Amino acid sequence: MSSAAVWCVSAPLSALAAGPGPDDGKDGNGSSWGLGLGVVSTQKAYRDFDRENRALPMIQYENRWVRVFGPGLTVKLPGVQLGPTQRLEFGLVARYDGSGYEASDAPILNGMAERKGGFWAGGRAAWKSDLADLGAEWTTDVSGHSKGQRLSLTLERTWRLGNQTLLTPRVGANWLDKKYVDYYYGVRASEVAAGRAFYAGKSTVNAELGVRGMYLFNRHHSMFVDVGVTSLGSGIKDSPLVDSSTENRVFLGYLYRF
Repeated sequence: MSSAAVWCVSAPLSALAAGPGPDDGKDGNGSSWGLGLGVVSTQKAYRDFDRENRALPMIQYENRWVRVFGPGLTVKLPGVQLGPTQRLEFGLVARYDGSGYEASDAPILNGMAERKGGFWAGGRAAWKSDLADLGAEWTTDVSGHSKGQRLSLTLERTWRLGNQTLLTPRVGANWLDKKYVDYYYGVRASEVAAGRAFYAGKSTVNAELGVRGMYLFNRHHSMFVDVGVTSLGSGIKDSPLVDSSTENRVFLGYLYRF
């Protein structure tokens, strides 16, 4: 079974890593850490690809210099305060991405070579204000499997509903380069079969809508849910491996902060 379902939630979870407040769960040295468990349900766009439901452990740690959550690591760089309510933040990012498949994952993939996930690294920048948060992130496949690149833009805003509930809707766009699309959605000459024509992937842009909710029982215990729907770009939809124009994901988790 593909491990994509386990790690596709890394982007939403990295936003949760900052936590519900500046002091919650932090010790005297300004660090915080926690443990949790999540369940993710994902529907990929590959033809006849069964919905994946997986449980995964979560580890969270943050201090002045680094942030760790799930499969992702952020090294914080100096930011710029633009005013009382505006700030620019910068960082270096690295994460494991389990995108990919094995030939046994769906009938359309029979006879296809395995497509592997890998480690991605790059940089991020974020403009944060009382109005909204705007983030940009560029990463490249440092494992060398796809040799691809990705660029994402995300706009989100968090509303606090009472003292215990946070609600964060978001909209985003993700650019995937030709190498990425060709590796995960292309069909090589040696893989051509009846109902599966040769396909050379091309760069594309996916759009995403999502919402994240968090309920804080107290300073230690919290639960959250993240729901996202991705509209696939033509570079992916045109692939003979794909029979859907969208993908969706639901993630439910619990976190204990020490």
